[in-house]
Amino acid sequence: MENLMIVRGGGDLATGTIYKLKKCGFPVLVLETESPSAIRRNVAFSEAVYEGQQTVEDMTCYMAGSVAEAENFLSEGKLTLLVDSAGASIAALKPLAVVDAILAKKNLGTHKAMAPITVALGPGFEAGCDVNAVIETKRGHNLGKVLWSGTAAPNTGVPGIIAGFGKERVMHCPAEGILHNVKKITDTVVKGEVIAVVETESGNVPVEASLDGLLRGLIRDGYPVTEGFKIADIDPRMDEYENCFTISDKARCIAGGVVEAIFHEKGRLGL
Repeated sequence: MENLMIVRGGGDLATGTIYKLKKCGFPVLVLETESPSAIRRNVAFSEAVYEGQQTVEDMTCYMAGSVAEAENFLSEGKLTLLVDSAGASIAALKPLAVVDAILAKKNLGTHKAMAPITVALGPGFEAGCDVNAVIETKRGHNLGKVLWSGTAAPNTGVPGIIAGFGKERVMHCPAEGILHNVKKITDTVVKGEVIAVVETESGNVPVEASLDGLLRGLIRDGYPVTEGFKIADIDPRMDEYENCFTISDKARCIAGGVVEAIFHEKGRLGL
């Protein structure tokens, strides 16, 4: 367990990092919340919270019910997930590295004292201060770059352009309530088509597709949502069906930065 990697967060972008670290031979423990809100659920290890286990590509993550069970799973070579949003288990497990992949756009408590090596994804952290290294998550020339000082680019709230579409690709909830899905991930939709309904105190509010495309991500059926909450992701490329089941190019690029930072620090520290 001396090379244990703990990754805070198991969403689709975090999953790219988790997958690559495990493929590199590290034991990996994922820490998640009690109610993960991943959109691209088919490629998010966080779904193990609901299903008990989650397979992404050729790798399966198993949910542990306690720290002791997590240690057993890890000793068996299993990729393991534990519900521990506060990171209370980190001190007891003494990992070599902690990676904050929550992508909350702010620091929810990760600090350099948590492990010999600390890495954070995206804005909200200062490299060299909050953590050892920060990985750029904004699409563009610097995506995946390791920052040893300063911060990642601020969040713009506008996703990257795909086939000429940017902000239209991501859908947000029109009202507060309980989301009931009409469509499912992998369905093709047309602009204006109802993909889900929000059950509110005053009645049902339809959620209409923002463009023609492939429904690549959709939050879990029955999830409690607030107005403005991110709930769906539409890919305008109708022929990209396989993308619904594979880790994205962005996630893999970010993962490469994480691995670079960890090996750099291992060498520097002689670990």
